[in-house]
Amino acid sequence: MTAAPATDTPTRPPAATTEALEKRSTETIPLAERRGRPLHLAWTWSAPNLEFATIFVGVLSTLAFGLTFWQAAAAIVLGNALAALSHGVLSARGPAVGVPQMVLGRIAFGYRGNIVPATLMSVMAGFGWFAVNSVSAAFALAALTGLAPVVCLVGVVLVQIGVAALGHDLVHLFERYAVVVLAVVFAVVAVMTFAAADYSAPAATPGGLGGFVLATATAWGYSAGWNPYATDYTRYLPLGAGRAAGWAAAVGLFVSTTVLMLAGAASVSIPGATSDNPTEAFTSHLPGAVAQVTLLAIALGAICANILNVYSGSMSFLAMGFTSLARHRAVVPLAFGVVGFFLAWAGLADAGHAYESFLLVIAYWIAPWLAVVLVDQWVRRGQDASPVLHDRGWKNASGVVALSVGTVVSVLLFANQEAYAGPVATALPQLGDLTALVGFVLAGALYLVLPRRPLPAA
Repeated sequence: MTAAPATDTPTRPPAATTEALEKRSTETIPLAERRGRPLHLAWTWSAPNLEFATIFVGVLSTLAFGLTFWQAAAAIVLGNALAALSHGVLSARGPAVGVPQMVLGRIAFGYRGNIVPATLMSVMAGFGWFAVNSVSAAFALAALTGLAPVVCLVGVVLVQIGVAALGHDLVHLFERYAVVVLAVVFAVVAVMTFAAADYSAPAATPGGLGGFVLATATAWGYSAGWNPYATDYTRYLPLGAGRAAGWAAAVGLFVSTTVLMLAGAASVSIPGATSDNPTEAFTSHLPGAVAQVTLLAIALGAICANILNVYSGSMSFLAMGFTSLARHRAVVPLAFGVVGFFLAWAGLADAGHAYESFLLVIAYWIAPWLAVVLVDQWVRRGQDASPVLHDRGWKNASGVVALSVGTVVSVLLFANQEAYAGPVATALPQLGDLTALVGFVLAGALYLVLPRRPLPAA
């Protein structure tokens, strides 16, 4: 969907200097301030995935879900391809609408109804993902330096919230330069890991169809976890750059996640990993110098991911309607960093188990949210939605109903977690966890058939 017919015509904005401190918040970015190149989205979405959290998804696919390498590879490619496709579609809208993704969600859910997904996004990005990635960075630095993980955690958190607080331009700049270092290091690590792996190794406990479904859902949940961030990083691009931005974002996300997840899946078959520190166990097959550099890269990659998490988490928080805080955007990442630090500290003890559950729960709400957003984009294609983006009176109950029903029904019937297993999952455990798939189909179908409030005439 385009914000207005005129947005299809490429324009060249006046030159704009990089802002040391971002002045804008959730408002529509004026055309005079549009800047940047679509190609940069490839680096923006590669850097944050070149980290251990990505690798560990591959580790889970073989170690926890009982798949052989080739079965895991099929699940990883399928999950990441689906997530990258939707990420490209969403990212392509940024130049036309000029607002963050959670502000754009007001079209489908209404101004107040959008508070539900915006809250979920704030918690997921600003707290959940922040804690997960901070833990992996802290473990890597602890293995590298010999310092206590909590000491390393403090240093990591300070860097992350500092860059995110400064805003959009510094975020892009940091990711663009960091990706060069990360790509070189992880390319070497991936080659060495693939060379040492035993691809004929059987699964310790065959997971069957259920394991494949879980692995696919976990890979999709990780990569699609970036979907609610999409237009946050394309809203400053000039008009007409949407298609190129969408392709760059999709390719950057797919390649980075797929290569590292495959390396993680392959690493499980390499003997000799005995450390309780998961990052140290992954690098145990590497020569000493390479292992040390890899640990440093793991920390840098986690920082790259969390800079985006804190920035987009704060955008989502502001999109909930806190207009007074919007004038002080830089303060929100600081608050998120403090809360995220304590969550990460609590997660140091059992990082692997907590991560597996977290990835599946992410997919539980993102799937129905994504279905509603994509269907809304399709049915309203070609219409001008700009009048409702900041209209506090705009309502669209159908979006909230579809999201709620899709989420609640799919979780109650199909969830397959230790804390709760739905009746379908209990009766047919061999199917794994179908919550995300059912939630996506149900929410999308409901929103398609429910009456939607028409957009006001421009």
